[in-house]
Amino acid sequence: MTVLVYGLLGLAVGSFLNVCIDRLPQGRSIVSPPSHCEACGHRLAAIDLVPVLSYLWLRGRCRYCDARIPLRGLAVEVGTALAFVLLWHVYDDALLLALATLYILFLIAILVVDLEHHRILNRLVYPGIALALLSAPFVPHHHLLELLGGGLIGFGLLFLIALVYAGGMGMGDVKLAGFIGLVVGFPEVLVALFLSFVAGGIVAGTLWLAGLRGRRDAIAFGPFLAIGGMVSMLYGETILTWIARL
Repeated sequence: MTVLVYGLLGLAVGSFLNVCIDRLPQGRSIVSPPSHCEACGHRLAAIDLVPVLSYLWLRGRCRYCDARIPLRGLAVEVGTALAFVLLWHVYDDALLLALATLYILFLIAILVVDLEHHRILNRLVYPGIALALLSAPFVPHHHLLELLGGGLIGFGLLFLIALVYAGGMGMGDVKLAGFIGLVVGFPEVLVALFLSFVAGGIVAGTLWLAGLRGRRDAIAFGPFLAIGGMVSMLYGETILTWIARL
């Protein structure tokens, strides 16, 4: 029952994440005005805001103007709920679970915003970095130097790439890698970066072979960093153990 409740909490938080994802890139408040249809401006009633169920009941359309509701909203709600369930199974320490939950919310928001706008917002990265730095001395099962080292490695490696390959890596990606390093620590940061580059390379190569992107076309790297960071948060230690056995 507890994992079910945490999953339902994830659905509700995912609904709020959609508000953040919609408004933060435009510099708008996430508190005011209340939730409304972006097409007609009509304020949404409580029945319009039930995670997942409202979308299915309304068949993906606004109840007032029949405008289509982006499928992304449903995906974020379900994805956040799934992330909460996985976190519940992986983290048995209450403090680690709370921190991991906050971190993964930052990563989900960064992932979606970068996919849609090709921007990694300082309004998301800086608070995440501040939280990671403030909580680092109190994180159980991780030495402070491991976390700080992970942040330095993540930031430093991508900063070098940005210097060598101008235009191929933005400073938003560099700061995001530093944030992920502070979250997962060393050596798990290496897992996050490795997964990010492999996934990014596979997707970029597939798009190029399919003729959907040219060799010089930019592809947002932040989503791959965020996914690598989340996988490392959940299974980084397991992956490292498996590699060591090989």
